[in-house]
Amino acid sequence: LLAFTGLCFGIPLGAIAFGAVTRTDSPSGATQLTGEHLARSLQGPYLDSLIGSVQLSALTALIGGVLGVLIAQAVVTSRSQALRSAALTASGVLANFGGVPLAFAFIATVGISGVVTQLADLTGFGWNLYSFTGLTVVYLYFLIPLMVLVIAPALDGLRPQWREAAQNNGATGRQFWRHVGLPVLAPSLLGGFVLLFGTAFAAHATAAALVGGSVPLVTLKIADALSGNVLTGQENVALALGLDMILIAGLVMAVYLPLQRRSARWLR
Repeated sequence: LLAFTGLCFGIPLGAIAFGAVTRTDSPSGATQLTGEHLARSLQGPYLDSLIGSVQLSALTALIGGVLGVLIAQAVVTSRSQALRSAALTASGVLANFGGVPLAFAFIATVGISGVVTQLADLTGFGWNLYSFTGLTVVYLYFLIPLMVLVIAPALDGLRPQWREAAQNNGATGRQFWRHVGLPVLAPSLLGGFVLLFGTAFAAHATAAALVGGSVPLVTLKIADALSGNVLTGQENVALALGLDMILIAGLVMAVYLPLQRRSARWLR
């Protein structure tokens, strides 16, 4: 396991880190250590892209988490086993539906010339799919089902005996959730939020196909720097941005893993 981890994660991480903190002198070909690329990755439009990605990820994770919990609760408490199976199966499919196909589906449906846009005259209400708001809606399409999949087992872990005991002691539904339900679900809720944040933060294909460069996102900046669409010779800055993303993702995983282990005991 350690060898596999080192091969799949350690070597790429080392290569990214090396490129982010070094530069090659053109005449001599010598490699020198430098902090210039990391400094540039935290300035100007690159910093704006990092902030934009964090804002988009936090917003979509919050909204997706809340709506996902409500839908999962309705599914878990449903008496219809067929509805439960269908909802969880659909969530599994939709949670993995992203990239260019998802962008095309939304463009054809609620884009400028989309079917729903023309029928409902959405442009008259200020709707714009190719904006921060539009991208938020698209991200929620796969984040909400992902939250349903994550939180449904934890909701199943809320034993009916706990609610019955609370009712026998005169507790209301609100008191049950405040003193029993939410404390038990808190690790899973926070873990789900962190997972949704990381998923949105690392997404690239959907945003690239939908908004291009109109919304500042770090994944799009990395792609532009590597391809030379804006400026050439920015490959090391792209690696520095990648290292920034890895550090943020590392912080996210450092929060998620302990919460996931703590919530796992309620699934036994």
